[in-house]
Amino acid sequence: MKSEKSVVKIYKMKVAKTIESVRRLVKNARNAGEKIGFVPTMGALHTGHISLIETAKKKCDFVVISIFVNPTQFGPGEDFSRYPRPINAEVNICKKTDVDLVFVPAVRKMYPTENLTWVTVEKLTEPLCGRSRPGHFRGVTTVCAKLFNIVAPDVAYFGQKDAQQAIVIKRMVADLNMPLRIVVCPTVREPNGLAVSSRNQYLTERQKKDAANIYQSLQTCRNLIEAGTTDTRQIIAEMQKILQRIPSVEIEYISIVDAETLESIEKISGKVIAAVAVRIGTTRLIDNILVDAGT
Repeated sequence: MKSEKSVVKIYKMKVAKTIESVRRLVKNARNAGEKIGFVPTMGALHTGHISLIETAKKKCDFVVISIFVNPTQFGPGEDFSRYPRPINAEVNICKKTDVDLVFVPAVRKMYPTENLTWVTVEKLTEPLCGRSRPGHFRGVTTVCAKLFNIVAPDVAYFGQKDAQQAIVIKRMVADLNMPLRIVVCPTVREPNGLAVSSRNQYLTERQKKDAANIYQSLQTCRNLIEAGTTDTRQIIAEMQKILQRIPSVEIEYISIVDAETLESIEKISGKVIAAVAVRIGTTRLIDNILVDAGT
């Protein structure tokens, strides 16, 4: 619930480039009795990020967004060097969405020396994207731990599109007794069902149409489960048929896993996540849905 005080505040959005500045500004807000919301991003802001910001604004008094392309979560040959960094446009989006503080650190601020300390969440990082991206989640958990330590938020907001990431971060926060709550918000989609992603801008219009089949395969999964199908191999086979009919789509994985442990299951029961990763051209895309099949 937003405080009465926050409704009448009129100060302008701040842009901070140093850790010291962020800590000072957040401390001032907290001393004023304000609840701190945090949206960590790698920039290339889109409607998915905006939805996270809007949710944070509704629930918190002082909203911080970080824009940092984290090098430690990219593997060799991945798109770190070409990852979009339209910083001026991003700051303007933050102004329009009434963000209170934007943190835009340089890499040398976040990693001033060789990093010898890493945060690793076991088991949850091994399936799904962990199979093809070794070291990725170690980079994600380490940078999030750093950001949580810097911003000290009460609540941090993540998107369901990156379901494995959100589950891993939730577990890290719980295991390390971090004093914040993680909120996972629904995936934002294009009209054709394609999950909004910073990497969509790599796609041609034809490729975007092809990529819409990812969501179609997930919807087929949902329909089959709701119709009573419990054999995951049968469901995955039907999802494969949809994706394999598109020549531009190269399937990396189709998995149905337990929504808490991320372990593969043979029979549908309770809450499950159906997750897909594909490549279209040189672009890797992921998507998922959460389905509650009951007991």
